[in-house]
Amino acid sequence: MRDRIRFSEPTAEPSGAGVLVTMSVRGLPTEVAVRLGYLVLDPATGAMIEDGGRADLPSGTAVQGAITVELPAEDGHYRVLISPVEEGVAWMHQHGSDALLMDVEVICGMPHVLELRNTTAGSRGIERAKRALQRALVYPFRALWQHHSLISSMVRRDIHGRYRGSVAGLFWTVINPLLMMLTYSLVFGVILKQRFGTGPDQDSPMNFPLYLIAGMLPWLAFNEALGRSPSAVLEHRMLVKRVVFPIEIVPVNITLAGLVSEFFGLLVFLAVLLGVRHTVPATVAYLPLILVPQILLTVGLCWFLAGLGVFLRDVGQFLVFFLTLLFFCTPICYAEPESGIPGALKSFFRVNPVYVMVRAYRAVLLEGTAPDWPSLAWLSVLGLGAFIFGFAWFYKSRKAFADVL
Repeated sequence: MRDRIRFSEPTAEPSGAGVLVTMSVRGLPTEVAVRLGYLVLDPATGAMIEDGGRADLPSGTAVQGAITVELPAEDGHYRVLISPVEEGVAWMHQHGSDALLMDVEVICGMPHVLELRNTTAGSRGIERAKRALQRALVYPFRALWQHHSLISSMVRRDIHGRYRGSVAGLFWTVINPLLMMLTYSLVFGVILKQRFGTGPDQDSPMNFPLYLIAGMLPWLAFNEALGRSPSAVLEHRMLVKRVVFPIEIVPVNITLAGLVSEFFGLLVFLAVLLGVRHTVPATVAYLPLILVPQILLTVGLCWFLAGLGVFLRDVGQFLVFFLTLLFFCTPICYAEPESGIPGALKSFFRVNPVYVMVRAYRAVLLEGTAPDWPSLAWLSVLGLGAFIFGFAWFYKSRKAFADVL
């Protein structure tokens, strides 16, 4: 590892259409030839615009260096990184040496220096970490906001296209989940005689269907979105290849389409609840607090699976098995087994995000209580983490989509 080369006393002044930068340079190696070089960068993304010229340094370990930076003729904001470079080997700032960062505004072809500062490897690392954190927190939400009108249009088209030509039309968004719930109610409630709760309503004929439907509401939206996500990009391959299209909104569309089905199911559920119990608990107001982490988790997983499905076509087949296993490992259609399972499995139920959602829905819709706040906090942290990681994975991998498709 080479010794660190240090800069000090940097100055910058216009020189024609460029900028003359001078500085004191210490710690130069004597066994290899080191020159000064610069890179012109995009300040917003850090992407390189131009690999600039080089300038020789006087011999010695402590010298006065100077380099003239030539900027693009187009007006705009540019960032220039000036660093020692060993030609054909490496830029020295990548090995711990100092580098100068200069922000320049080009107006009518003339450069105006905004800032010139010396940076160390540590300060650049902190700056990169801050930039990465900012991108992780801002880019996903900004992408959704920028394309919100396109997202809503595609969701409407998805819902209408799904049932185009059928007699019932959009009513299938309600009929399909109801038929599935009636099937599970028949199998588990009537044939297997499963029961929920311990109160006076336990033996009521409507007790099991209400608990089942309350648990199925988040599951149907979650299952539909994840089941479609591995093939989401494949189904829109022409948009990837031929059109400048924000492909990252496709997994969001299938998530929102699933939520539309859940919304209509929720309306039917509330109507049935009002008819059976003659009241709807005020704790329904807590539902948005559950929906936010649910949406973040679902979108994040859809982004990840959509990107992965482009490269591994078997993901969709495996996911069918995994979602079936997850459904039967979550007490949606059978009584909650907290008292009858080993301690190790209890821990699994507590961290299972689908179980957390199911319990929260039943608490606010049927039991008239607030959701379990520690479990909801865990779901929120998990959802935000999945949202950030899923977008980062999709954002990085989409550059290779056109080559694979």
